[in-house]
Amino acid sequence: MRAALAAVSLIDGDVSGNLARMEKAAREAKTCGASLCVFGECAVQGFNALSWEYEADRNRGISADSEAFRRLCALSRRIGIDLLFGYIERDGDALYSSCALIEDGIPTRNYRRVSRGWKEFRRTDSHYREGDGPLIFDYRGIRCLAALCGDLWDSTAPLFQNTGADLLLWPVYICYSPEEWENGIRREYAEKAAEFAPRALLVNSLCRIRTQNGGEETDAWGGCACFEGGKTTASLPMDRTGILFAEL
Repeated sequence: MRAALAAVSLIDGDVSGNLARMEKAAREAKTCGASLCVFGECAVQGFNALSWEYEADRNRGISADSEAFRRLCALSRRIGIDLLFGYIERDGDALYSSCALIEDGIPTRNYRRVSRGWKEFRRTDSHYREGDGPLIFDYRGIRCLAALCGDLWDSTAPLFQNTGADLLLWPVYICYSPEEWENGIRREYAEKAAEFAPRALLVNSLCRIRTQNGGEETDAWGGCACFEGGKTTASLPMDRTGILFAEL
């Protein structure tokens, strides 16, 4: 089975545009023989889409019965590819940084980030929540572990150890520069991943944000990587969109 790790360019708050870019990547992945396309953390709304003012943010979260989910389910069903992606989830009055798996057009798994680094926790209230623990599941014969970004670095990391997982699926939103990534940080992520599973797939997105003076700067530089035994076996360079393929 072939997996596609898609580094796409996101615009915070542009759900329709982000979905269009995800669709383009998924179609390319399918054309190249992939059965699964994996996107980064908060790929649907963008990592910086929230204002930390709940009355505004509650309408920015989406649920499994939202139009955005229906669009992704239809895409999966129409072109015959499974999708794993990060999004800001709304469940009742609660908001989460979550990761969903759609198989054959049907949402089958949902994981909620357990570390609090996705939010401005000094500004948020009890509406902004974390999940209870890791998600371990079988995906087409592979025992998988899902984690989001800082879950494996924070005090929550012990929750993810000794799960017996064969594969770590690790959507992230990280802001290291390409130079930092190549000069040691990627190695640190490879070694960290090996603490939880023998193989890992890491996916980051690209995002530019507006500065206070009206300009723009790169916040997340993208990049994808396949790790095995604490080493990088394949990678997609940062600062470009693209797809990295992995044979599972």
